[in-house]
Amino acid sequence: MSDFCEHLDAIHSIKTPKEFVCEECIKTGSEWVHLRTCQTCGSTLCCDDSPHKHATKHFHRSGHPVIVSAEPGERWLWCFVDKMIAEY
Repeated sequence: MSDFCEHLDAIHSIKTPKEFVCEECIKTGSEWVHLRTCQTCGSTLCCDDSPHKHATKHFHRSGHPVIVSAEPGERWLWCFVDKMIAEY
């Protein structure tokens, strides 16, 4: 596995959540555990510990490779394609 990820390297400005809610869970009244924000489109969705795993589903549907933790105090990015994490 390489120590370089072109997707993470391409992030120069972090997109932050507009609201601290999972955009998909609120449509159905579902609950979430943690939030992640897509660095391509800015959608904020729930993590894999949440029942519906909307952030991962978004990646599979859209191909948008990088998310950032939207949790206060956390400063990391994750690339779904290369399975790499980076702090910022």
